[in-house]
Amino acid sequence: MSAKMPTLYIPHGGGPCFFMDWNPPHVWDRMGDYLRDIPAQVGQTPKAILVISAHWMTEHFTVQTKARPGMLFDYYGFPDHTYQLKYPAPGSPELAERVIELAAEAGIPVDRDSERDYDHGVFVPFLLMYPDANIPVVQLSIKRNWNPEDHIALGKALAPLRDEGVLIVASGMSFHDLKALIRGTLVHEPVNGSHHFNDWLNDTLTGHSGTQREALLADWSRGAGARIAHPHEDHLVPLFIAAGAAGEDTGVRTYDETLRPMNTAVSGFQFG
Repeated sequence: MSAKMPTLYIPHGGGPCFFMDWNPPHVWDRMGDYLRDIPAQVGQTPKAILVISAHWMTEHFTVQTKARPGMLFDYYGFPDHTYQLKYPAPGSPELAERVIELAAEAGIPVDRDSERDYDHGVFVPFLLMYPDANIPVVQLSIKRNWNPEDHIALGKALAPLRDEGVLIVASGMSFHDLKALIRGTLVHEPVNGSHHFNDWLNDTLTGHSGTQREALLADWSRGAGARIAHPHEDHLVPLFIAAGAAGEDTGVRTYDETLRPMNTAVSGFQFG
């Protein structure tokens, strides 16, 4: 029998960042190496993967039911070759229906979307994590209200998937202020506050579990540096689902880097 799968909160970088040349070079190398190492950190091959991408926001929770998703290039102004990337992983209508079933048992409605393709919050990191694209992948949206309690509750409802061989991956960024990132890249300006939130997030996720951690996450905007790291929390919200599904499992920080020259702290976490 397979062991219970962990849940993950991963950074997916900026646009198709791992497939471009940068000046200065090597900005995204360590993050890329971290993503490539995730299968070893997980320790077993998932039967399927449920991905919560920061780039799919809907009025109600919605799950992708398409059997053969294509590519949704939801980034702009990048080199032509980045619009030729392919990630032909199959979908899983069966997993999608299981998500709907578990959510319904908790009184949470989840809509179906039979047209949704993989956005870059999925295919960009997964081309590094599981490049063979031979594991079924299903996307789950976040709600536009960004309410922590709603997303934590859905995560708790989906926790049984972990015993069914499903890897739950929250794809976002622990720091996400695009204007500050651009400013830092162009003029080497430090982005004050990202390190404070990075420390707060690490303490919250690794030092607490269960209802204590959920309460801290529900009040995340009071954390040190919170609104500096996340003026808009879309890239933090996927974490709430992963943490809800983690239950009493303690988090471990599996990636921690200060991106240069932007001086922004970014982390990744695994629960279980």
